[in-house]
Amino acid sequence: MAFSSGGGDGAPMADINIIPLCDIMLVLLIIFMVTAPQVSYPIDIDLPQRSLNPPQNPVDPPEPIRLRIDAGGTIYWNDSPTPVTALRQMMDAEVQRDVTNQPTLEIDMSEDAEYGILAKVLASAKNAHMQKIGFVKK
Repeated sequence: MAFSSGGGDGAPMADINIIPLCDIMLVLLIIFMVTAPQVSYPIDIDLPQRSLNPPQNPVDPPEPIRLRIDAGGTIYWNDSPTPVTALRQMMDAEVQRDVTNQPTLEIDMSEDAEYGILAKVLASAKNAHMQKIGFVKK
C-alpha cells in the first residue's frame, strides 16, 4: 500500500498508482506489434501459368439445355414436356456426349411450382454428374 508523503499524518493514500501498469501495458503492446506479423502463415496458391502455345482450335461451347418447371409441376426440356423419370437418362446422355465440354443446364422455375420437383431435378443432375447448372430468373 502506498503512503502519502505530504501530510505527515500517516494515513494511507486512497488513489491507485497506475503509472507502472501503463508502462507494462505499453511494453506488451510493442512486443505484440513486433511479433504479430511473424506469426502469420503462408498460403500456397496455384496460379495459372502463361502458356507459350495457345490452343489451335478453340472449342465452341455447346448450346445450353433450357429446363423449365411450370406452376403445375410439368417439366419442359428445351420446350418439350418431359417426365421426371426420364430426366436422368437425358442428362446422362448429354454428359456422355462430351465429358469435358458439357452444356449448361439452365433451370427456370415458376414461383408457384413445388420445391419437391426442383429437388428431384437437382438430384438427377447431381447423379448424372452435370457440372454446369444455372438458374434463370425472369
